[in-house]
Amino acid sequence: MRRALTVAASLALAGGVLAAPAAAAQGRAVIPLSHPLWATPQTKVADSTSSAELSFRVYLTMRDQAAADDAARAVSDPSSSSFRQYLTPDQVRDSFAASDQTVSAVRNWLSGSGFAVGDIPANRAYVEATGTTGQVERAFGVDLAKYRVDGQVLRAADKELSVPSALSGDVLGVIGVDQATALMKPDRTDGSPADVPPSDGFRNAAPCGTYYGEKTDTTDPAYEGQQLPYAPCGYTPAQLRSAYGLDKVHSDGRGTTVAIVDAFASPTLYADAAEYAKRNDPAHPLRRSQFAEKVFPANVDQEPPDQCDAAGWYGEQTLDVEAVHAMAPGADILYVGGSDCQDASLDEALNWIVAGHRADIISNSYGDAGEDIPAAEVRVWTQIAQQAALEGIGVYFSSGDNGDEAARLGSPSADFPASDSWVTAVGGTSLAIGADGRTVFETGWETGKSTLTDGTYGPAAYTSGAGGGTSVLFDEPFYQRGVVPDALAAKNQRGKARGRVVPDISAVGDPNTGFLMGQTQTFPDGVYYDQYRIGGTSLSSPLLAGIMAVSDSLSGFHHGFINPVLYQVGSRTPAVRDVRHVDGAVTRVDYANSVDASEGLITSVRELDWQSLSIHTTRGYDDVTGLGVPNGLAFLLLP
Repeated sequence: MRRALTVAASLALAGGVLAAPAAAAQGRAVIPLSHPLWATPQTKVADSTSSAELSFRVYLTMRDQAAADDAARAVSDPSSSSFRQYLTPDQVRDSFAASDQTVSAVRNWLSGSGFAVGDIPANRAYVEATGTTGQVERAFGVDLAKYRVDGQVLRAADKELSVPSALSGDVLGVIGVDQATALMKPDRTDGSPADVPPSDGFRNAAPCGTYYGEKTDTTDPAYEGQQLPYAPCGYTPAQLRSAYGLDKVHSDGRGTTVAIVDAFASPTLYADAAEYAKRNDPAHPLRRSQFAEKVFPANVDQEPPDQCDAAGWYGEQTLDVEAVHAMAPGADILYVGGSDCQDASLDEALNWIVAGHRADIISNSYGDAGEDIPAAEVRVWTQIAQQAALEGIGVYFSSGDNGDEAARLGSPSADFPASDSWVTAVGGTSLAIGADGRTVFETGWETGKSTLTDGTYGPAAYTSGAGGGTSVLFDEPFYQRGVVPDALAAKNQRGKARGRVVPDISAVGDPNTGFLMGQTQTFPDGVYYDQYRIGGTSLSSPLLAGIMAVSDSLSGFHHGFINPVLYQVGSRTPAVRDVRHVDGAVTRVDYANSVDASEGLITSVRELDWQSLSIHTTRGYDDVTGLGVPNGLAFLLLP
């Protein structure tokens, strides 16, 4: 059973309201919503081993949340007198972070409970601790066990965590005690399996075009009376720079650092990205001096979730690096790899960047299916993203690859963390680039697939598409008011409430009109580098991050949290190009075994902007593409 947190139970963006711990046993205070609803006696598999070791983090509340809300809005809002008067990490810490006394109190309680106290980051966001399952149970007043959920066996407490009453106002949440966030996945769509490092090989079959419409399928039956173009083989960096107007400026992102957060680290990450640039964009090599890497050590959890294989993330991080460099070949790239694929590790990586202002832009290509997220995680991600806004760091998240999520969850939902109001949610489009490198058309990415069998096309069915929808976690933010249609803001809400709508802006994401990427993979004849077409909003987010790096470089300043500018300026000027529905389709040919024709070919038609979902591409703002897509120089020169 999936859980949707209400605004009252988690937080409201406008005031940063956080539920305070409630009374529990004498001298204790409960941390609200710290017990996953799926952890029930009926789903219990086994008790946790009391001697098993794990690490967790106790996140601390900010000293003056209301003032932090006001300051973050002021530095991001073009109508404010404090617009772009960003704070340094030291200023954020001194003004808003937990006090030394709070840190000492929490640290003393943890050490007194038998835990080894570990890292306390520069922004005093949390206190890390390591101990046994038995120590955790005694310290937080719970029993830990293994529960079956969504095909996995995950650790969780049997009830809400509690802390000493004296600390009730200091604890924002506890991350790492349960494994609820192991359901987080990378947002990429390439159809390639990823079982063991390096991931199994994948290639696109011919015929395909070097640009949209180059080759037409005249061999197979007409589809709904039309002979369709074959899917492109995968757009190159030059084609995408041309389509989004970056080829018209001399700036290339120089002077800007783009950070990429993912789980683990591919051992061939830099080598693959450098080889890709050498083959496909030789005028813009990825120099070793442009690339840096920070990978957190492996998690000490002795009861890891039965998910999180590292190879499943290798293609994701390779795509992210190659996509950023494709759009901003002069920008520096910082890859930050979490210890594993759980939120507890990914938010640690994100906080490390923000605490030291180690990048100007952060691209994140992963997310949860929907918003059934532990309340502590929602609070933590929001606090980190808000601090990024205070420092002038833009945080971008993929909006998801499963449309409105109704097929997976039973009802429509936006995806978190893209739904967080302090981040920029990046949706996906289907993009047709012509022979001259210009856009023929661009429409929303929602794919319907019809497979050719014995000379006849079967019924079309939805396969994947850009995530979008209205949040039940976050109220309508100030920047969306008056721009997002009332009907969208009111979706999924109770009474007269209005929610934050996703996405904010988009770039190409459809794997059928996707990006050519290169990666070291495992093929039947060995392990080596090869290239294939890929998509997903995990392509859209790093592409947008690269475009923003060029904009920063061209403008001579960092745009930081761009949403208020996008909605106030971009929605009323040619800076953002509206994306509308286009009836279109392509023929796609795939290898049955993913690598060669030895086991046959599969031919299908992929309809663009499939209309069967609750989210739709429309004129003006919509919940598939947001405001639209960057429109060349006008976008790059946003104030």
